Amino acid sequence: MKRRDFVRISALLSAGATIPVPVVSGLANSENTKPYNIGILGYGDRGSGLHQVLNSMPDKFQVKAVCDNLSFRVDKAKEKFPTGIKFHSDFRSLIDQKDLDVILIATPLYLHFEHAKAVLDSGKDLFLEKTMTFNIDQAIQLNQLARKYPKQTIQVGHQYRYSPLYYKVKEMIENGWLGKVTQIEARWDRNHNWRRPVPSSDLERQINWRMYKDYSGGLVAELLSHQIDFINWAFDTTPTEIMGTGGIDFYKDGRETFDNVQVAIRYGNADMVGNFGATCANQHEGYSFKIKGSKGMVSLLTNEGFFYPEPENKSVTEYVDGVSGATKLSWSDDKKGIKILDNPTRDGSFYALEDFYKCLNTKELPSCNVINAGKTAISVALANRSIYEGTREKWDARYDLKR
Repeated sequence: MKRRDFVRISALLSAGATIPVPVVSGLANSENTKPYNIGILGYGDRGSGLHQVLNSMPDKFQVKAVCDNLSFRVDKAKEKFPTGIKFHSDFRSLIDQKDLDVILIATPLYLHFEHAKAVLDSGKDLFLEKTMTFNIDQAIQLNQLARKYPKQTIQVGHQYRYSPLYYKVKEMIENGWLGKVTQIEARWDRNHNWRRPVPSSDLERQINWRMYKDYSGGLVAELLSHQIDFINWAFDTTPTEIMGTGGIDFYKDGRETFDNVQVAIRYGNADMVGNFGATCANQHEGYSFKIKGSKGMVSLLTNEGFFYPEPENKSVTEYVDGVSGATKLSWSDDKKGIKILDNPTRDGSFYALEDFYKCLNTKELPSCNVINAGKTAISVALANRSIYEGTREKWDARYDLKR
């Protein structure tokens, strides 16, 4: 790395410390000053959590309705929000509420397509949580529906696409700071059974739907889809081959989805291999995401990350750190990595909803849309087919969704 290259990377990384959402997401000032009325369909952990994020941006969104077919969730919401919100137990009643502009869907994965189709048929705009659909055919059908309703805004909830940190890493990749990337290592581990308490046994499958294959894409859909989606997006690629394995290796509790998985993805068009794994029996690494190139590696958490130059680059950066014309870099405690941003980012959902507001106003295509999020959903479905059926999956031309 020559001195002028160091100056450039120093400026690049220091700029990331203050990179504003408008640069990250394309957010622009809009003539619209009225918040959008939004209804939340599905009020479990994710739906209620997004309600809190929406409440932090009252100039953009007003939650006017909540829907869940589990009465105890609706009752809790009523206690917390006794006025100003209508409550529903049937999604059709929610969608029919006249004063709503937008429906946010945070229901179990197997219901995503049915609910998304109903929203689009009603003429309302849609924010659909990840993973976009449960299977490949649904991803293709939702892509067709989006073309049928071009005036409606549809955004999918892979929120890391909107994080200033992850946007900066994408920029670093595009500008060649990692060199030729050949390896991705991604994990999302925990030491927990992943179960929710149930008030009665007849609600087991409805509440713990993530445990059952008819309703859930398991660890790949619920966790690893974020990292798979980022690679598809950052490198503008899709898998060419997918091989997976796994098992119910720890929690012998009647679940059907695996508690231990590993997926190897070949990106033949990009000359890369990705390794994506998750376990429910060890939390040491937690969330980890490493992108390895010939010039350096990026190591990411959800809200902060470091760039690790290869040895021939590191010696130069150490020598010129703080020289005239270069912004002083912030090194990791072990002096081996350079901080990508000075401060941790906010919850990625905040940035995603900021951008959703912009797209509602401008009618631009969201960065995470039915095309690229659909390709991620297809990648996840192929990975699960490989895991459960022991197959080696190939990407097919019909999976190349179009606008």
